[in-house]
Amino acid sequence: MSPTATSQEQSVEEQNAAACPIVEAVEQIGSQWRLIVLYDLAEGEQRFNELKRSTGASSRTLSRVLDDLEDAGLVDRRVEDRPIATYYSLTEKGQALCPIFTDLEGWADEWVDGIDA
Repeated sequence: MSPTATSQEQSVEEQNAAACPIVEAVEQIGSQWRLIVLYDLAEGEQRFNELKRSTGASSRTLSRVLDDLEDAGLVDRRVEDRPIATYYSLTEKGQALCPIFTDLEGWADEWVDGIDA
């Protein structure tokens, strides 16, 4: 259905309702730091300090982002007692984002100025 036909046949509320799942998804993963952390964890489980080093985030920011991602069901936290260490990995829900990141990266390479392919 063309955008013109859509706007004539559906109310604004109906159009917004159709976009709602996309908006909700972007709200869960859409901050710069969340995307960076998710992208880094796609490589596999990492310790807090490894993520801090690879992302360049401050400890406070990284801790907040990891808590948010855990609350959203995208990241798992595993704590080891000896030696004391905290590990983070993607959940099944988080891993399902990996093909989307690949597609988005391909789109950005083609359409976003300033990105070298």
